[in-house]
Amino acid sequence: MDTPISGTPLVRLRTISKHFGEGDSRVDALVDVGIEVHPGQVVGLLGPSGSGKTTLLNVVGCIQEPSAGWMELDGDVVYDGRWLRSDLRRLRLEKIGFIFQFHNLLPFLDATENVAVALTLAGLDTAEAKSRAVELLEYLEVGHRRNAFPAVLSGGEAQRVAIARALANRPRIILADEPTAALDSQRAAIVMDLLRKVATEQRAAILAVTHDEKIFDRFDRIFHLRDGRLDDQT
Repeated sequence: MDTPISGTPLVRLRTISKHFGEGDSRVDALVDVGIEVHPGQVVGLLGPSGSGKTTLLNVVGCIQEPSAGWMELDGDVVYDGRWLRSDLRRLRLEKIGFIFQFHNLLPFLDATENVAVALTLAGLDTAEAKSRAVELLEYLEVGHRRNAFPAVLSGGEAQRVAIARALANRPRIILADEPTAALDSQRAAIVMDLLRKVATEQRAAILAVTHDEKIFDRFDRIFHLRDGRLDDQT
């Protein structure tokens, strides 16, 4: 799939490096990584275990601090040898949505409440948060399950609720870690089609770590990581 590139990149990395430890015990998880992801793009990140994929996702998500390099998110330079923002939690709330392999829904909340909780944390009142949550569930074609608890949702339904939660604060950047690994081929295709819809209609940039060969054709571009370095691009 090939989405035309337009607009300023929402994710822009230059010479991003990340190491753990020092001396003989030092491990270079990322080495001089440069990536751009534009509005409307769905980009895949591939590589063997230990290649640095999750570390890169955590760096872009402002969860782990790089050791060196430069990073811009949604037009805001957030790292240049050091963090340039002190309020990283607010930055994540405003700009970034996270989707994981397992939905991580709270079992004691129904689908609407699971989405609404992200909005109340951002400061919305309960009624407004629930209204926005229902709107998102309808958008992702799971509105009919808005009162269902996670235990009775199918895997695909639960993942769609998790996507709705990730979209709650209208982030322009969506980071997905193995979003279809727990799904069969049909449900994986549905989830990827929904992510495509989000990217296209909301002009979001989606960066997804995956080993799932059945969804490779759903990406606009694929980056390959090996030993912390970008190996090639397709």
